[in-house]
Amino acid sequence: MSHPTLLEQLQQDGDFLKLTLSNPNALEPFNFSLLDDTIVCIWDTGVICFEPKQLTHQDIVLSCGVHGNETAPIEICADIVQQVLTGQITLKHRLLVLFGNPPAINASKREIEENLNRLFSGQHNDTAVTPSAERERAKKLEGYVGQFYSSSRVTDLVPRNRYLYDLHTAIRGSRFEKFAVYPFLHEKPWRKAQFEFLQACDVTTVLLMQTPATTFSYFASNTHGADAFTIELGKVKPFGQNDMTRFTKVCTALRQLISHDTVQTVAFDEHQFQLYQVYRAINKQTEAFKLHFADDVENFTSYPVGTLLASDGELEYRVEQPGEALIFPNAKVAKGQRAMLMVVPTTVAGNVV
Repeated sequence: MSHPTLLEQLQQDGDFLKLTLSNPNALEPFNFSLLDDTIVCIWDTGVICFEPKQLTHQDIVLSCGVHGNETAPIEICADIVQQVLTGQITLKHRLLVLFGNPPAINASKREIEENLNRLFSGQHNDTAVTPSAERERAKKLEGYVGQFYSSSRVTDLVPRNRYLYDLHTAIRGSRFEKFAVYPFLHEKPWRKAQFEFLQACDVTTVLLMQTPATTFSYFASNTHGADAFTIELGKVKPFGQNDMTRFTKVCTALRQLISHDTVQTVAFDEHQFQLYQVYRAINKQTEAFKLHFADDVENFTSYPVGTLLASDGELEYRVEQPGEALIFPNAKVAKGQRAMLMVVPTTVAGNVV
């Protein structure tokens, strides 16, 4: 074994997050087995794969820390990994857990150089942009997801049910504390089973995307055919300041997902959800870009038609229709990136299976 001290440490306390943050830039791969014969494969820093002896048709990816200061999802995933490694959870399905940006986690910052969640689906290959650590990490994360889904151990087990849940917390609060972003499906129907799982996670607000994106969840959905989501679990807080009781349902649902045949859910009823679709994206064109509302305005806030939302030099962006609400406003993004989405209520009636 190439790293006996690392292995001994991990077997003693199961603290893979500590191991990751002690080696934020790289970690030489190594493998070992748990007492139930589950194979544990450390592929890189922040990348841990579990292969139960008896294979099922489910391949599950849980990711967190794509933004380094979003600590609640990191704590949730770290706890799940620790419980698997110490035998408190017995896995039923293959599982890959990713801690996206370890240097940013150590720095308690959203990013070191670039927004990692805008660099997937090959966006990291843009030769017109200066290389960055986040671009290299995006490329590696894409590779690890592809490696996981295409493992030679499962190629003969068809059909495969692939999942990726990318867990986040938002910069600001929200009218709906928890919400999910459902990537653009290119005219394919939405899935009732996934709405039911989200509801089991205490997530009943869903933003249905209408265009391709460079997010991690869209990459998994579009490239690998996975049921994939960006799941926002509340507001950004430092380590140790999260009220973990607010995540009881999502933790229970994730544990059931990886260790049971099924998750306890209720039948999908659209009336139990708040569903939105993107009406338009507002991009930052110049350094003069400015938001015309308070820093503490919550996601999904709406204003009367005609209200000035943002300006960018001589450009003005105003509310254009009743019910239009803002989400993910951030004036500090780089030029050319999305500074805010405007969303409107919608329905999935007639396009859900």
